[in-house]
Amino acid sequence: MDLLSRTDPSKVNLDEPKADQILTLTNNMLLLIHSQTPITKRLIKSLFSHGKITPLSTDSTEVSLDPETAHPKLVISLHGDSVTYTDTWQELPELPGRFDTTLNVISLQGFSSGRHYWEIDVAGKTYWELGLTYPTISRKGRAEDCWLGRGSDSWAMEFFDGEYTAWHGGVPHQLPVTKHLSRIGVLCSFPAGLVSFLGADSMTPLFSFCVGAFKDCLHLALCPGHDHNGTNAKPILICNAPPTPSSIQNAQEC
Repeated sequence: MDLLSRTDPSKVNLDEPKADQILTLTNNMLLLIHSQTPITKRLIKSLFSHGKITPLSTDSTEVSLDPETAHPKLVISLHGDSVTYTDTWQELPELPGRFDTTLNVISLQGFSSGRHYWEIDVAGKTYWELGLTYPTISRKGRAEDCWLGRGSDSWAMEFFDGEYTAWHGGVPHQLPVTKHLSRIGVLCSFPAGLVSFLGADSMTPLFSFCVGAFKDCLHLALCPGHDHNGTNAKPILICNAPPTPSSIQNAQEC
């Protein structure tokens, strides 16, 4: 802690090797210090300004939600950039990739290299889950690992009954967040083996998982939650960001 107090954030030189090393250490830092620490916030902001984090477009050719994976009580927008819960069970084809119990949908595109960042609009909602998953996540029945973050194939953040929780492998990490967040940032870095969640309104780090080597490509995964006694009707929206050549090159359907 004394070292942190004597560190001048303005002198941090974020070349690529150092950026990857610091990202890997962020998880341990977040467990020890409050997320408002200036050097941590400066790290995330500097990665954006230096192009170390790749924003992804929500255009259908970049990243869009795959309606063939969506639970029958989920409505996917025409452009695949939002998902809404409906209490009506839709008559949809029973496909192997469709979630039949958990209210999930994943992106059509998977990513297997580079650094990627999404911002998800959750304003006005009282229950949601979102994160990243391997395509091998369980999708049928009531098994625990069908839920985001409950198995070893996915990493998630959840908001329910006013509390924020990060999940992986069925292990919950309750987050000390007191204000209502309207936009969540999801960052994955393949070089650093890192999955991070941020309060995108202020670029505040919330929680990071230090994965190491990813074993498969990653898909964005969303769960808008049920109606929660009539308080959770709004959709989850993938916010627009300008496409970049590197994000197009690193994207693949898998």
